[in-house]
Amino acid sequence: MAAPAEKNRKLTYRDYLQWDDHERWEIIAGEAYNMTPAPSRAHQEILGALFNAFYNYLVDKSCKVYVAPFDVRLTENQSDSDVSNVVQPDLTVVCDPSKLDEKGCAGSPDLIVEIISPSTAAHDYIRKLALYERRQVPEYWIVHPVDKTVMIFLLTEKQEYGKPRIYAGEDRIPVTLFPDLVIDLKKVFVE
Repeated sequence: MAAPAEKNRKLTYRDYLQWDDHERWEIIAGEAYNMTPAPSRAHQEILGALFNAFYNYLVDKSCKVYVAPFDVRLTENQSDSDVSNVVQPDLTVVCDPSKLDEKGCAGSPDLIVEIISPSTAAHDYIRKLALYERRQVPEYWIVHPVDKTVMIFLLTEKQEYGKPRIYAGEDRIPVTLFPDLVIDLKKVFVE
């Protein structure tokens, strides 16, 4: 099947596995979202810079970093095939190796980065923000390439995202998950 055709039922990971590999899809709350076309060149450069920073930092540590396409199945204690939330974040950091398998990540990662584009802005700011908060992703970054800003949402003691921390320009971002890692935005938003 090239695309999800059934709109009147809740879609699952079982359905997702049947779709065309030439398109990128996500499922949130059982509804399919097409993530094509391919990201822009600026998006890819920013993603490369962030991946490079995280990868170099994590190379000798137990946490792992992955770049899209990488399936993250946000389970709710159901069988893998019944999962109704499957996303492909631009960048995913996982510190619990028991969540990793050959298909990707089963459970909530420790950190997710989404780089917005005009076609995905509402998806990242609204649907994914709410989903990642519900699924208790501790740290969620939204990167805006045009404005050259990064919004970081962290789970509070109440297990909800508080007001985001916002970084821009030549700021240096301290990564909450790794206190000795700092991301230099001058190296991320390169012209």
